[in-house]
Amino acid sequence: MFNLKGRVAVITGASSGLGRQMSEAFAKQGADLIILARRVERLEELKNNLEENYGVKVLPLKCDVTLNEDIENAAKLSEEVFGKVDILINCAGASKDAGVLDMTDEEWDFTIETDLTSVFKVTRAFGNIMKKNNYGRIINIASMYGLVGNTAMGTIAYHSSKGGVVNFTRAAAAELAKYNITCNAICPGYFETELTSAVLNTEEFTEYMKRTVPMGRYGQEGELNAGAIFLASDESSYVTGSILPIDGGYTCV
Repeated sequence: MFNLKGRVAVITGASSGLGRQMSEAFAKQGADLIILARRVERLEELKNNLEENYGVKVLPLKCDVTLNEDIENAAKLSEEVFGKVDILINCAGASKDAGVLDMTDEEWDFTIETDLTSVFKVTRAFGNIMKKNNYGRIINIASMYGLVGNTAMGTIAYHSSKGGVVNFTRAAAAELAKYNITCNAICPGYFETELTSAVLNTEEFTEYMKRTVPMGRYGQEGELNAGAIFLASDESSYVTGSILPIDGGYTCV
């Protein structure tokens, strides 16, 4: 089960963090990869590592997911090289944090554009390739903060953008089902990445985590991979519009 050999997966935000981890996980399952990010030198290093260790084909492409031209070029090159796209992981994102009373327009617009609008644009570009082949698996990386609020810090735009991704996922699932394309979302809890380590590795936030996460710890590298692989597989063919929290129980209490 869950063999992805012969499948072609696009992963945004693949140069670091969760995107990089998922790239390795999908390569282990045999999928050929199109890895997208702004830092192309990191993508080249990842390509070499994955091809050498797992024998898959990897196409690294420089892509800023807030730029239409970059997205359209990436979709065009992906189709030219592989002839199809089977799986899309919308993993790229960044945010500027502030509470509702203090957030500036610029901080709001940056976060919404990077974390929500980009998911729409990337899904549109690669979803049209999937439609041609009557097959697709789209997995959006949202957040548990797209399901609930929090009392640890002000990050109103992030909550809003990820909540938008959650319902975008449901709407896209309903629209795309007739093309044999599923669309699901994963809502990670507290995982350490380049973007989160400065906050998570403080005594204050660690104490907050221990009080609010039933499992009493942060997520570890690789603990999102099984969920993503399941949703990308043929075995999940009747699963669409689902929202999967992987958060140590944060959203169950």
